[in-house]
Amino acid sequence: MSDDTGDNAEAETPEAATPEVADASSAGGAPTAAAVLSHIVTSIVDDPNAVRVDTSADRGRVRLDVRVGPGDLGRVIGRRGRTAQSIRAVVRAAATRDDTDVDIEFLDD
Repeated sequence: MSDDTGDNAEAETPEAATPEVADASSAGGAPTAAAVLSHIVTSIVDDPNAVRVDTSADRGRVRLDVRVGPGDLGRVIGRRGRTAQSIRAVVRAAATRDDTDVDIEFLDD
């Protein structure tokens, strides 16, 4: 028998935060890398709605600039930069699917 009291956990859960991602195709294209980067960073930060990934062309490569909310940059960079280096390695591997090289910059606003 169905319970119509509204105790459905899925109905109460807000939709997953979708970070703002600039159009990767205008910069030469790295849509897979940008999507992977956005997914990883939003999974780490406290405020996933504040995550922004901007894509631009830079010296024959695609540059992905990541901006996060206040207080989250340290979390993304990690101790001694290990988290940032790991993110860069995974995103560069994903960029091979886009057949391009990427540079990832973590910027403070």
